[in-house]
Amino acid sequence: MKISVFFRGRKILIDVHETGFISRGFGLTFRTRETKNLLFDFKKYVTWQGTLTSVFVFFPFLTLWLDSRNKVIDFTVVKPFVFSISQNKPFSRIVEIPLNLSNMPVIGKFIDKKEFFKHFRR
Repeated sequence: MKISVFFRGRKILIDVHETGFISRGFGLTFRTRETKNLLFDFKKYVTWQGTLTSVFVFFPFLTLWLDSRNKVIDFTVVKPFVFSISQNKPFSRIVEIPLNLSNMPVIGKFIDKKEFFKHFRR
């Protein structure tokens, strides 16, 4: 499935896999760097903090917090083994994009190549 996200006045297409109820709890945990991009759709605005963890994620990934119209509220590169990644602004969707070479064109819209390769290690 493809979604359009809006960032700095640009429309960016991202190929994602929508998570179900159970897979939403695991996210990228115990997956490889080459896994699909994940979409967490909460169907309403969420305001709780400590939303994500990367405790058993073995690679960095880009996290996008989206509003109900897929406008990027915030984004960050999450490193492995971080206990809590929080967002203070209300959001309704999250997209997790593993830092891998096939995602580089999408990730390049948010961070520059220097930052990408700083986080990208094989």
